[in-house]
Amino acid sequence: MRIVIDAGHGPETPGKRSPDGSLREYQFNSVVARYAADELNGYEGVEILMTHADDRDVPLRERTDRANKWGADLFVSIHANAAGDGWSAAQGIETYVYTTRPPAAVALANAVQRQLIRATGRPDRGVKSADFHVLRETRMTAILVECGFMTNREECELLKSDAYRRKCAAAIVAGIVETYGLHKKAEYDWRLEFARAREWAVEKGITDGTRPKDPVTREEVWTMLWRMNGGKN
Repeated sequence: MRIVIDAGHGPETPGKRSPDGSLREYQFNSVVARYAADELNGYEGVEILMTHADDRDVPLRERTDRANKWGADLFVSIHANAAGDGWSAAQGIETYVYTTRPPAAVALANAVQRQLIRATGRPDRGVKSADFHVLRETRMTAILVECGFMTNREECELLKSDAYRRKCAAAIVAGIVETYGLHKKAEYDWRLEFARAREWAVEKGITDGTRPKDPVTREEVWTMLWRMNGGKN
């Protein structure tokens, strides 16, 4: 499954910051995107494309063109919200789909929204529709997530915290996993390989299999190598 993770806007996008200048939206978006991508990489069959950049503001057209050319199955754009230029009482989390409300996008948006509210405890502003470029011009299931208001004093502090960013990333991933039934990659069991190696070494007469955790001397290494060679000079 090819998933695009898009951190909305860029490091120098005008106006996309808290009223006091303590938070630029991209600072939140990019970190959450990275956390989400890292977690999704732990699932079977998942490929990730990031369409933003830390050194420039990537144009919207470039982002959607890359996603379309790559043949993505899913596009998730991560944002922090704002209401006006000054501090505001507006608060909460909302998730957007395109105005035609494609069923697949609505299903994913509902799952991600539910997971975000459950993880953060913030007010639920629901799943909405909008004519945003990244929702309109992408040829795959696409959602845009607004994880809280930079213009709300309480939520601005949350958006600056690593704990909240990790919660948002994990919730977004949980919604994707729930919707598409993704499975985690199996962790390699080194203990099983050690056991098989021990059995093989004993069977070949290289070792008697005792003291598996003990360090070995050079003499013992020489002896084992000699045995591997059939005890021949």
